[in-house]
Amino acid sequence: MMKLTDPQREVMAANGHLLISGGPGSGKTTISIIKAADIVKHQLRPGQHVLFLSFARATISRIMETIGQQQQILPEHKKSIKVETYHAFFWRVLKTHGYLVGLPRKLSILAPQNEAIVLAAIRLSDVENTTKQQRTIEQLQQLALEEGRVCFDLFAHFAAKILHGSYRIRKLISTMYPFVILDEFQDTNAEQWHVVKVIGENSTLLALADPEQRIYEWIGADPERLEHFRAEFNPTEIDLGTDNHRNEGTEIRLFGDHILRGRFRAKAYSGVECLSYEANPNQAWTKLTVTILQARKRLLASGRSDWSLAILVPTKRMTRLVSDALSSPPAGLPEISHTAVIEMDGVILSAELIALMMQLDHDGKHFSNVIDLLCDFYRGRGGENPSKTDLVEAERIRRAYNDYVARAGKGQSIRRNSLLVDVLDVYKQTRSVVFSGNPDKDWVTLRGILERGSCSRFKTIANEVRNLRLLKRGTQLREALSQDWRANGAYRNALEIARHTFLAEHFAMARRPETGVIIMNMHKAKGKEFDEVIIFDGWPRISQGKIVSNPDRIVRGNSRQYNNEQTKQNLRVSVTRAKSRATILTPKQHPCILLSDQ
Repeated sequence: MMKLTDPQREVMAANGHLLISGGPGSGKTTISIIKAADIVKHQLRPGQHVLFLSFARATISRIMETIGQQQQILPEHKKSIKVETYHAFFWRVLKTHGYLVGLPRKLSILAPQNEAIVLAAIRLSDVENTTKQQRTIEQLQQLALEEGRVCFDLFAHFAAKILHGSYRIRKLISTMYPFVILDEFQDTNAEQWHVVKVIGENSTLLALADPEQRIYEWIGADPERLEHFRAEFNPTEIDLGTDNHRNEGTEIRLFGDHILRGRFRAKAYSGVECLSYEANPNQAWTKLTVTILQARKRLLASGRSDWSLAILVPTKRMTRLVSDALSSPPAGLPEISHTAVIEMDGVILSAELIALMMQLDHDGKHFSNVIDLLCDFYRGRGGENPSKTDLVEAERIRRAYNDYVARAGKGQSIRRNSLLVDVLDVYKQTRSVVFSGNPDKDWVTLRGILERGSCSRFKTIANEVRNLRLLKRGTQLREALSQDWRANGAYRNALEIARHTFLAEHFAMARRPETGVIIMNMHKAKGKEFDEVIIFDGWPRISQGKIVSNPDRIVRGNSRQYNNEQTKQNLRVSVTRAKSRATILTPKQHPCILLSDQ
């Protein structure tokens, strides 16, 4: 049985609303789970649950794994601890009661890539940010109220309206969940706080927070949130700050605290290493690859099969660059098997187009639908940051298609210089494919036609969809497509299947813990933990002895102008994901400014 520290025993003995604070690895999650099991055993009635809410699905997986590993918790008690994301909980409220606030009876989720398509023009407009934000909110609310398509960012907004407007619904939820645990509470935004506040009227709240780990202020987290909780609920406060269960025996946590302080000691920190490399691509990729190989060798020597090594990078772009570099390393170094956590927008949109190409032509509009998805790809692949070039390309495709249809209606042939000439040529090749019923084989066949064809736009789709293997969704998609073939003798519902598969992933909870070498953006590492972490800072581009650009840096442009609490907290969170060792790689020329005394 786990031996509790004095602060953890205080948590177990406390009654009423609780605010449990502590740094990375202090045991907030573990003690809250043990507390939840004790509540289930002694305070819940049949049919009631303790609700545990967190932000990231990866964190949910770790929490569920922790619950499974707690041998002192009886299996029947584990079943009464319900773990899900804030979004999933809000969505359940909307699906059941959304009509009370004017939403249609039938609701659907506006997935991020589709939200990007809808908002592309607004996000690229030249209006000031305040006006742009207002137009964005109005557009999304209109979609929700008129069409029932609700984006993730509006889940909490509508859930708050429902709960504030109905005492009966509040009481129903609190009867079902008389105790609610709020993970990473310091990162809740205003709408989420409104939901929490009203739930706390009838349910007992256990808020878990690290005051020094706010990395979501850029999307609405309020640094005063803990004060709001104190003022509203007058909770018992217990600080686990001095405990360290994640990287015990190292000084990783201490180093992370010193990042926030901006002052470092002269003596090296146990478990932390800062290495430099020459600021050019060949030596940068060589240094990173060698460092990864050395770390992997150490982890393999442990004899464990479930080891994990995270490569954390500052930007989305760098995630793909590192993945490409590990697949084709420089200097004759061996390829490194890895998983990359990439941005999904372009990949999902390209996968939808491939799925449509597998599908039967139900109504004679198949080519029109392909054009729609091709335009959507260019409008949506940039996510929240669409490029003007992509939006212009979508408009060019649409105009060319409209001209093609108009000319066909008059019995005229396509213009010889139309961009659709190549599109049609490749499209016709895809329609001549005789499918085998093996989704893997048929998918690769279609992708190969797009890759080898004369259309540069379809080549872009084929290149993007290759990253589907990095998303680990191939298995679910393959199984569903196989079932579709067996049921219909064809891929009758391939597009719907693809969309359902990717949407379901947003709510998937039962994930395996991440193992092996994993590459991800630093922001995505929040709530996770790995045996070792390598943080790879980008390098400046130098010409004639001068820095001409400085992309992919931990601090934007590696400029003191952007050296703020947010960037320090981001680096601290990344470093403290490591259990045994954290390595930071930064260029010798213009090293990361956070690593020097300020």
